[in-house]
Amino acid sequence: MKIKLIKTDIDYQKALKRLEEIFDAQIGSLESDEADILGLLIDEYERKHYQIEAPDPIEAIKIRMEEMQLKQVDLADVIGGRNRVSEVLNRKRKLTVEMIRNLTKRLNLSPELLIRDYKLTR
Repeated sequence: MKIKLIKTDIDYQKALKRLEEIFDAQIGSLESDEADILGLLIDEYERKHYQIEAPDPIEAIKIRMEEMQLKQVDLADVIGGRNRVSEVLNRKRKLTVEMIRNLTKRLNLSPELLIRDYKLTR
């Protein structure tokens, strides 16, 4: 097992290739340990060099709805009626504090994500 820090994109690509080769290694083997360490190094490199910006609140809600296979009507009691859900998801109305509290519980989203500012459509 020869492991080194990932400092460049070339190192990153080599680490990804090696991880792919040993990904299914038997747990407890040297290759499994190497895969664990490579995974940590790759994760750290990606956090520094490939940051992904969080979606705006409405996109986050839509993504979670899709993950949970929910329809707009499923959020009517949380947001305040079918029309209100439509207005919020179509960016005609901003989320209120009460809506954010309810969505946090119902969709298991962080309040920090939902309080971010976003633009309304006209």
